[in-house]
Amino acid sequence: MEIKLHLKELREARGLSQRKLAKLADISDTCIKSHEKHQFMAPNLMTVCLLAKALGCTLDELVSFE
Repeated sequence: MEIKLHLKELREARGLSQRKLAKLADISDTCIKSHEKHQFMAPNLMTVCLLAKALGCTLDELVSFE
């Protein structure tokens, strides 16, 4: 089973740039770019939680299992 982040779709739906989301989540914009390009197998749980909080969504909305 693969973990897929819906990061780009959620970010764009909220009108946020990668840089703005990174600032809200207190992580690097390089991290955002890498996750949107699926260059990492999966982000760690802390990163997923920070992203969900910054996006104002649940973990379920951010992460799907395929």
